[in-house]
Amino acid sequence: MKRPLVNVALFYLAGLLLARFLPWPPPLPALFLGSFALVIAAFVWPAARPRLLELALIFAGWLNLASWMMVVSPNDLRVLSESRAELVSIRATIAEAPVLRFYERDERELWRANTLLEVHAVRRGDKWEPAHGRVASMTPGVPGKEFFRGQEVLVTGVLQSPRNAVAEGLFDYEYYLRWQGIHFQFRAEGTNDWRLVSPENANRRPPWPDRFTEWAQRVLARGLPEQDESLRLIWAMTLGWRTALTDEVSEPFMRSGTMHIFAISGLHIALIAGILLQVLLVVRVPRAACGLIIVPLIWFYTAATGWQASAIRSTIMMTIIIGGWSLRRPTDLINSLAGAGFIILLWQPQQLFQASFQLSFFVVLSLALLLPPFEQWRMRLLQHDPFLPDELRPRWRRWLDTPLRWVTTAFATSLAAWIGSLPLIAFYFHLFTPGSLIANMLVVPASALALMCNLGSLFCGDWLPWLGELFNHSGWFWMRGMIVMSEWATTLPGAFTYVRSPTALEFFIYYGGVFAALNFPFLQRESRWCWAAGLTLALLTLAWLWQWSSHRRETRITVLDGAPAILVNRPGTREDLLLDSGSDSGAQFVVVPFLRAQGINRLPALALTHGDLPHVGGARRVVKQMGVRQVAVSTARFLSPAYREVVKQLEKQPNVRKKIQRGDSLLGWEVLHPSAEDKFSQADDSALVLRADIHGTRVLLLSDLGKAGQRALLEREKNLRADIVIAGVPRQSEPLLDVLLDAIQPAVIIVQAGDFPVSQRAPSALRERLAKRGTPVTYATDDGSLTITIKPSGWEVRSMNKTVAAGQRPGAR
Repeated sequence: MKRPLVNVALFYLAGLLLARFLPWPPPLPALFLGSFALVIAAFVWPAARPRLLELALIFAGWLNLASWMMVVSPNDLRVLSESRAELVSIRATIAEAPVLRFYERDERELWRANTLLEVHAVRRGDKWEPAHGRVASMTPGVPGKEFFRGQEVLVTGVLQSPRNAVAEGLFDYEYYLRWQGIHFQFRAEGTNDWRLVSPENANRRPPWPDRFTEWAQRVLARGLPEQDESLRLIWAMTLGWRTALTDEVSEPFMRSGTMHIFAISGLHIALIAGILLQVLLVVRVPRAACGLIIVPLIWFYTAATGWQASAIRSTIMMTIIIGGWSLRRPTDLINSLAGAGFIILLWQPQQLFQASFQLSFFVVLSLALLLPPFEQWRMRLLQHDPFLPDELRPRWRRWLDTPLRWVTTAFATSLAAWIGSLPLIAFYFHLFTPGSLIANMLVVPASALALMCNLGSLFCGDWLPWLGELFNHSGWFWMRGMIVMSEWATTLPGAFTYVRSPTALEFFIYYGGVFAALNFPFLQRESRWCWAAGLTLALLTLAWLWQWSSHRRETRITVLDGAPAILVNRPGTREDLLLDSGSDSGAQFVVVPFLRAQGINRLPALALTHGDLPHVGGARRVVKQMGVRQVAVSTARFLSPAYREVVKQLEKQPNVRKKIQRGDSLLGWEVLHPSAEDKFSQADDSALVLRADIHGTRVLLLSDLGKAGQRALLEREKNLRADIVIAGVPRQSEPLLDVLLDAIQPAVIIVQAGDFPVSQRAPSALRERLAKRGTPVTYATDDGSLTITIKPSGWEVRSMNKTVAAGQRPGAR
C-alpha cells in the first residue's frame, strides 16, 4: 500500500475529533472494551481485518483523548478548587524554568516571571490537603536564581480559573491553557511570596539544560560590545530564549510573516540536520553512520533548548526522515509526516488543538503537496532550448541560470508555505500577509546563515574563543539584516492587513479549493469525482454568499469588558465609530487588539465622551496605532490632564479634531447632550449622549452621565424612547435614574461597569433598583463583553456564551 501511515493517522485523527466534538461521549470502559474487541476481532476474522483495524484506530484516538480530558484522581485541582478566585498556599515543583517577560503598562516598565508549577498540596487556612494538577504561575518581578526547574517551592497567592477571551476575536487564555493540560492560573503578589521547601536546596546546581543555556548565552555574546536587540534575538532564535520577544520587538516579524524563525521548530531542526549532514558527507562518513550521529545530536539540541513542544514535534519528524534515508528506504515526505503526527498525537493527543501543531503540520503538508507542481512550472518556465549547446547560449544568460534557479525555488517554497498557512494565520493572528512572500525569501536564508554562525560559535566554545568571536560578529550582522529586512517588508504597499477570523465554512471552501486544484488532472479523468467536488464547492460557496449577504446588513455594537469602550461596527468601513479608548493599558491589551481582530485597519472616528482617565487614557495610543481619521470631542471643558493632553495634540491636526454639541450628528448618531452653554460642576454631567435609529431599533448611549446631566437631558428631549440603553457608572452620582428610565422605556438595559477603579463598579443598590423594574439588565463585569446585533428584522444582545435578550421589529418577519 502506498503511504500506509496516512490512513493510520487519518483514522486515529477521526477518533480524536469525535472525542473533542461529540456532545455525549460514551464512558471510558465502553471505549476500552470496544477497542480491545475490535483488535481481537481483526485477528480472528482476516477477511474484515482492514476495516476492523480502521475502527480500532478510531476507538483508540477517541479513548486516548477522552482519558486525557477526564478527571481521574480525587485530588485533582478541578475537584478540589472552585472557579472563583481564592487565596491559598501551594507546595509544588517547578516544571519549567521561569520565563521573564518585559512589558509596559501605563508608561511604567515592568517585569513578570511566568512559570509552570506541578502542584502536590494546597493549604486553605491552616489545613494542608494533597492535590494534583498543573498551574500557570505569574509573578511580578524577577525571581532569584535558586528558583529553577525541579526545585520544590512553597508559594502564596491567588488560585483561579483562567479568563476566557475578553471579547470576540481576542486571545482566549483559558482555551490556550486547557489544551496544555492546565486548568488554573496562580498569581503571587511578588517574589517575596516564593520560598524553597528545603532551604538547603538553594545551593543546588540547576539542571544541565539551564546551565547549557547560561553558558551558550555567554559564548554567543563574546566579543560583542553590548547586549543589544540583535544579540537578544540571536539568543531567542538559537536557544529558544523567549524573554527577548516583547510585543514591540515581535511586531515587525509578525506583520512580515517571519516570526516563525524564532520558534525552535522544523526550520531550525532541518537547518541543523542539513548542516551536520553536509559536514559529515564532506569528511566521507558512511550514510548509515550519518544517521547514527545526526539523530542523537538533534535530540541533544532539543533537550538543551528546554524540550519545547514544537522542537519535539520537529525532531520526531526529522528522526523518521533521517532514519529512512540512512536505511536507504524510499523517502515520502507525506508518509513521514503522517507517521510523525501519529506518534506525537499518540503521546500527547491534545496537541492537535494547539495552534503551533496545526501551523507546523499544515506548512509541511503544503510544501509536500504544492512544491512538486510548482517545481514543474518553474522548470518549464526556465527551460531553454534542449537542442542548443550550452556554449552557444549568451554568456549573460548562463550567468543568470544559478541566481534565477535560487530565486524561483525560494519563491516557490515561500508561496507553498504561505498558501498552506493562510487561513490559520488569519484565524489565530488576524493577519493577511502578502508581504511575507518576499520577506521569507530574504529572511529565511539570512536566518540559516545566522544559525550556522551561532552553531560555529558554540562549537568553538571556550577552546577557540578568537574564532568564536568572528562567528559572533558574523551572526550579529545577519541578525541585524533580518531585523532591517523584516521592518522594510512591512512598509511595502499591501504588505499586511488585519482581518477577522475566517469561519468554519470559509476554511472548508479554501482548503477544498486548494485540494481540487491539486487533484485537477485526476478529477478530469474521473468525471464522477469531478462533478461531486464541483457540486460540493458550489454549494459551500452559495452558502457563504447567503451568509455574507445577511451579515452585510447587520450593525454590531460591542460593549467591551476590560476597557470602558464601545465599538459601533456598521456595514462597510466608513461609519465605524469607537466611543472612548479605555485607559492606556486597556487600549494596549483590549481595545486595539479587538479593533484589529474585527479587521479594522483604520478607524473612521473616535468619540471621547468625557475626561475621565479610565475612558480617555489610551486615546493617544488608539489615534496613533489605528490611524483615526476623525476625533470628536465635546464642547465642554474637562480638567483631566490626560484629556487636556489629547486635545492639545489634536489642536495640531485641525482636520482630525471635531467639536460636537447638542444638535450635531456623528456618522449617523444624533448628539443629544451636552449643549454649548452647559456648565456643570461634575465632569460626568457633561458626558456625550448619542442616539441612533438603526433598522427601526433605537439605541441610546448615555456614557457615565450623572444626575444633573440626566435631568438636563430630560428637560430638553421630549421623546427619549429607545429599545436599548447603554450606560456607565459615574464617579460621584447615580446612573439611570428611575425618571429617566420611565422616559426611555427600554427593552434591555446594559451597564458598562468596571472592576477597577472602585468608583466604576456597579453598586448593589443600583443592581437592586434596576432588578425591581422587571426590564432585562446585563452587566459587562458579570457577562463579559456584550455584542448587540441589529438586523432589519430585529435585534439581539449576546454575551460571549449566551443570548441575554432579543427583540423583533414590529412588522418584521
